[in-house]
This record gives sequence, C-alpha cells and structure tokens, in this order.
Amino acid sequence: MVRYERPGAAALVTIDRPERRNAIDGPTAEALHDAFRRFVADDEARVLVLAGAGEHAFCAGADLKALDTLGPRLDLPEGPLGFTRLASPKPAIAAVTGWCLAGGFELALWCDLRVATPSARFGFTERRFGVPLIDGGTQRLPRIVGSGRALDLVLSGRIVEVEEAERIGLVTEVVSPGTHVERALAMAERLAALPQDTMLSDRRAVLEGAGLPLVQGLTLEAQLGRGRHGTALEGAARFAGGEGRHGTGTGL
Repeated sequence: MVRYERPGAAALVTIDRPERRNAIDGPTAEALHDAFRRFVADDEARVLVLAGAGEHAFCAGADLKALDTLGPRLDLPEGPLGFTRLASPKPAIAAVTGWCLAGGFELALWCDLRVATPSARFGFTERRFGVPLIDGGTQRLPRIVGSGRALDLVLSGRIVEVEEAERIGLVTEVVSPGTHVERALAMAERLAALPQDTMLSDRRAVLEGAGLPLVQGLTLEAQLGRGRHGTALEGAARFAGGEGRHGTGTGL
C-alpha cells in the first residue's frame, strides 16, 4: 500500500497500488500520514522523496471506487490524502512518471521539487466532474507557476505535457525514463550534505514569506538570518581557507 524505505539520508515513500494507478483510498491515506510522521520524527532522514510504484503513474488522485473510505477524512487537519494540509519541516522531492492527476497532482505540488520523466502528465482532471480541489492545489500551484498559469490549469483541468511543465517551472528537471527515483534520491543526498540549519532557515523564509508583503518578508528573512550568524561565520572561515572555491560543491 505505502512503502517506507531509508536509502541513505532520504526517506523514500512509495505509493504502491499500481493496479489502481496508485490512486489513494482511506487506508492508503492513513498509511501516507503515518509515513510522514515517521519522516518528521527521524532526525537522520533529511529529505522526503515521494514516488509511485511502477512506470505508468505517480498518483491518479483519490480512488473513485473507494470514495466512501475517504469521506471520514475530509475534515481531518492532515488532509484527505494523507498529509496535504500539513507543512513539512524538511525538504521533499516528488519523483514523477506517468499520470500525475487530481489529488496526485496536489501531492506533487506539496513537495518542494519535482523530478519527472518524459511520460509525466499533470492535470486537475476532476474539473470535468465538478469535484473541487481540497488538497492544497489552489494555494500551492500559484506559488510555483504564478496566478495566471495556475488559473489556466485550475479552471480548464487540461493535461500538461512534461515539456510545458518544465517550461513554466512546474517541473524542476526532466530525466530519462526509469531514472526519476534515482535522480530524486541523488538530489536528496546533495541537500542532506549541506549545512542543515541555514538551508532549512532559508527554506522557511521562502515558504512563509510567499504570502507576506515585501517589507514583512524582508523582515522575516533578516530575523531568520540573524539566528544563523554562528553558522555563517563558520562557513565564511571555511571558504576563506580554500573550501568551495571555483563553484565546487554547488548545485544539485
């Protein structure tokens, strides 16, 4: 149903229902919530990588044949599909191949980064049936691609091919077929190797500052930055000593 693995510094969470295009029913949603809590509690797991089993789908959203099992979850604080209304204290990467639709699309948007194969397809296909977005899509998509493009996708429910998804900033990187999980795990290891307190602080400034007026956002950034003064001094001393010159050690 949901697999939780710890390859290196990442927690790899895999929705394992390929016969249902990894669609989520009530028990799967609860298993996803359990996996999220496990990740948060594990200090050694520094990045969450979210994937779907098989090559045909990341996640097709709610399992329409088991909606009765999701009904009791509609008003839960963690969200119907596991953890979509919760904020992760650590980075998350979606490894996407095949269909990424409806609530599955919203799960991918919950992540900080999205790695996708050429077969990846994104869309709020529930639009055709009058089903609302209730797992964060209306709030997260505009923060990623801007309100104009977000409204296009939310209002129309059209399918977005991976080329367009990368062009508008929805997808971070397109990789060869079958390598999406491997690439996401490699990115996770790179993030895990960085000084964590400063990286997490800057991540918080980006996420929490997105809805603030610029002046308040700058204030938040300054407050968080001051709290990392010691780390900054230590890093500056390492750079002065020759570490990281000529751009070595940068990038994902």
